[in-house]
Amino acid sequence: MSELTHDDVQQILKIIDEMGDREVHLEIGELKLHISPGGKAPDNAATRAAPPAPVEPPPGAAAPAPGGAAFEIPPGHVAVRAPTMGTFYRADAPGAKPYAEIGDHVGPEDAVCVFEVMKLFSTLKAGVAGTVTAIPLANETQVEPDQPLIVIKPD
Repeated sequence: MSELTHDDVQQILKIIDEMGDREVHLEIGELKLHISPGGKAPDNAATRAAPPAPVEPPPGAAAPAPGGAAFEIPPGHVAVRAPTMGTFYRADAPGAKPYAEIGDHVGPEDAVCVFEVMKLFSTLKAGVAGTVTAIPLANETQVEPDQPLIVIKPD
């Protein structure tokens, strides 16, 4: 069984969304997904997970906007945005050096962060040459689609 692609995950999420209040059980290789109406998972040890521990912003990261307010992109800046709902990571492994720090110069093809959806990890590229001016999220933050992850002032 090959790895799921980003498009595969998007299709699965679309199907689940269209299922409404019906129970969904999906198995693809080692991936096992069970969704119950009302969001209640079966009560067994294999499906229970501890809530994530709060994460402090790493050095060099801007603090998250207070009260969950949307982060404002300064005029003339561009943002690398979340492609869908998922998890934002600054590095490719715990304890590894972050891809980008505030003040770093990046090129359009430079990886600036890692994005995870359903255990499918992908690196996001800067998309523009410039200087990283803000990282409005802490590492391992759950994000919404189109949420700014990395802010860059183009050259």
